Amino acid sequence: MPLTEAQLVRILPNARPVAGVFVPALNQAMACYRIDSPVRAAAFLAQVGHESGHLRRLVENLNYSAQGLAGTWPGRYRGTDGKPNALALRLARQPEAIANNAYADRNGNGPEDSGDGWRYRGRSLIQITGRANYRAAGAGLGLPLEQQPELLEQPEHAAMAAAWWWAEHGLNELADAGRFEQITRRINGGLNGQPDRLELWAAASEVLA
Repeated sequence: MPLTEAQLVRILPNARPVAGVFVPALNQAMACYRIDSPVRAAAFLAQVGHESGHLRRLVENLNYSAQGLAGTWPGRYRGTDGKPNALALRLARQPEAIANNAYADRNGNGPEDSGDGWRYRGRSLIQITGRANYRAAGAGLGLPLEQQPELLEQPEHAAMAAAWWWAEHGLNELADAGRFEQITRRINGGLNGQPDRLELWAAASEVLA
């Protein structure tokens, strides 16, 4: 069931400027990883649509204010008074410094001064984050992602990596069962942005029915 450009724009209207580029990339990726039914495709497109800002953002935006840091990582950047702590105030609006601090010694990254946090920040339509995850995705896709992480900024690789991650984490099966909330939790770790994800899922389900 190949996706058409008209269908994609109806599901993700803000993707119109990039739809022509992404339709073949998405069709190839979904076919490769058996996202091959209306229920699977609807769930997948809703989730990647939300995660990527309607396919327009392939690299994580880390330009946080101090308040944004405190809200996103309260255990690290929020003080006991509920306000941004000194570290948040020092890092605010410095994306590279934020990435290197927030992602240090996590997901296979080295310490803060290694630069791994920035080098392996989130990329693709479902954000692959951390050296270990880039290594795993690279092995799964046959791409040198650990050496060239920026490959995930290219539409064909961004789509393929997202579909690979989706299949690797059992999300086709959750889509078959209609367990959309669990899909969100597996992708996000919580339910951040769930109203938008649900709205996109409803639109995709209607268009692809």
